[in-house]
Amino acid sequence: MNLNQLTIFTNKPLETVEFYERLGLTLIVDSRPRYARLLCPDGDSTLSVHEDRSDRVGSGIVIYFECEDLDFKVSELKYLGLQFDEDPTDKEWLWREAYLNDPAGNRVCLFYAGENRINPPWRVGENAE
Repeated sequence: MNLNQLTIFTNKPLETVEFYERLGLTLIVDSRPRYARLLCPDGDSTLSVHEDRSDRVGSGIVIYFECEDLDFKVSELKYLGLQFDEDPTDKEWLWREAYLNDPAGNRVCLFYAGENRINPPWRVGENAE
């Protein structure tokens, strides 16, 4: 099984699509303001943005995007005007993470984990190395 897409709902669809384009995703379906789909720059996963005019803010989820050169990517995005809540920080679970929010209020984490993403030292199961 492979994750195909994630759909987020927002009452700010235009701003939300623009935000994810600034992160580096490519718009591949454009029915704005009702719906848009964006392709991640690496792999073939997509993110859909669906209009929701209710007053709900955020979803309680965190959307993670792995970046090979996290610190450079964060600097680049700050130059483009995006504001981060947390700059790149090394975490005890061996990931380096930076956080910001999209216009819909969803939490977004840009991170680098390398081999530790799938094979941390504490991995369990028969596929553990």
